[in-house]
Amino acid sequence: MKKILNISFVCSALILLAASCSKTELDVKNPNTLTEDVFWKTESDAQKGLNAAYAMFYKPGLWSRWIYFRLDLTSDEGFSNSPWIELADWTRFQYINYNFWEGNNITWRDTYKAVFRLNQILANVGEIPFADPAVKERLIAEAKFLRGLHYYYAGLMWENIPLVLEPSKPDDLPLQNTLAEVWAQVEKDWKEAVPALSVSYGAADVGRPTKGAVQGYLARLYMQQRKWTEAKTALDYFFTGEGQGQYALMANYKDNFTHLLENNTESVFEIQFSDVNKGGDGDGVNQTMSTNRPQFFAPRGIGWSDGQARYWVVNEFKKEATAAGGIDPRLRYTLFYPALEADFGDKIYGRSWEWGAQEAWYRKYSRDYFRNNEDYFAQNNFRMLRYADILLMYAEVLNELGQTGDAYQYVDMVRERVGMHPLATAFPAIGTDKDLFRNRLKVERVLELCGESVRWADLKRWGDLETQAGVDLIKQRDPDFNNFQVGKHIRLPLPQIEVENNTNLTQNPMY
Repeated sequence: MKKILNISFVCSALILLAASCSKTELDVKNPNTLTEDVFWKTESDAQKGLNAAYAMFYKPGLWSRWIYFRLDLTSDEGFSNSPWIELADWTRFQYINYNFWEGNNITWRDTYKAVFRLNQILANVGEIPFADPAVKERLIAEAKFLRGLHYYYAGLMWENIPLVLEPSKPDDLPLQNTLAEVWAQVEKDWKEAVPALSVSYGAADVGRPTKGAVQGYLARLYMQQRKWTEAKTALDYFFTGEGQGQYALMANYKDNFTHLLENNTESVFEIQFSDVNKGGDGDGVNQTMSTNRPQFFAPRGIGWSDGQARYWVVNEFKKEATAAGGIDPRLRYTLFYPALEADFGDKIYGRSWEWGAQEAWYRKYSRDYFRNNEDYFAQNNFRMLRYADILLMYAEVLNELGQTGDAYQYVDMVRERVGMHPLATAFPAIGTDKDLFRNRLKVERVLELCGESVRWADLKRWGDLETQAGVDLIKQRDPDFNNFQVGKHIRLPLPQIEVENNTNLTQNPMY
């Protein structure tokens, strides 16, 4: 009874106190919490806002972890045999729960969280005075590039998504846009970003997007729409424009995937990962800045082994010998596979092969070159766009424009680096046949770029996912495509909770 009386007394006192106070007296602001009316005032605020946007690269729904399951494992070069059945199902087109967090919702959340941060920058920084107006323009351009980047990948995954271009409010119900509208907005952001960005940066600004990064991504965007003339114009930047001479292939292929020679001459744009902070993935000052990819893609007993490579890729590497009669050295640094030790003398994280006879695992971005296990704090920068890809894209564009004879030289630059014969020498039957050249280029891209998160976009661009005949060919090397339904699985389902909460959204076709 005493406790009840005491509580009643306290409650009565609070009621009397509230009655004697005005609303303004009760509306006490937390001095430790920044609000919009006190932030976005200084150049420092603008830079902090941009830093918060860059920090989204480190979120698990994006480039720290789960996006690789969509871009690498759902393609025909990778798959999941994870004991976590629902996770594996989301790489083999068996989507039961559209709200599956790790497969769908978290990437949607982090994408729009990144967009929200970037929209705040674009809505507020224009009014902030800067000592150097050019710095302000560059900061705004960076934000536009990053917003376009997030919408580009969202378009690849879901296609029909809302374009949110202003800072969001809790009661917003954004309208749904078509993929064509998404591509148009991405193009607008990127074209507006180009003028204020630099051709290159000094050490203090490494990791910022350059003009080359934007032009390279513009080419990717145009190629996904099969706008070959526009794609060539974007890529001309590297060969006849300001970017001429800015980039070159590294002598050693392996140097593109370790933490030892990052931001090198072959890098057009890369995410700056670090193992300095080993905190969680929230927004605290000690949040992780690492990638979890190696932990999730490492072989059993070393990491979580949730993602691995298709064995047909190993066989593809071995179909053609180098000019010296050896094995394509890219295989050594791309995959772990049973004969790796016999072929090149390399063990797998210090072990001889102990996995299945027809198993392969991604070696790119692993850290076996200096340790025998993985963890959640890999520091290897992820190369979002390499000059080797630029060369192969240029060859593809020239071929599609009927300039097949001119395209050979750019493929040969990539092949020469690893000691392969020139393409015309190795495959003289191709000649200037556009279809034969395209088919060979599909192979060249997987040999050079396997495990670099480009294959899903490639399959979509080539139209291989648009017809049953195309899908049937992919099935021969990836049985997961037995589950693929033409017209449906070319895109993800929208998270169901988003459809239910937003009356302006309609679930994607056939879901």
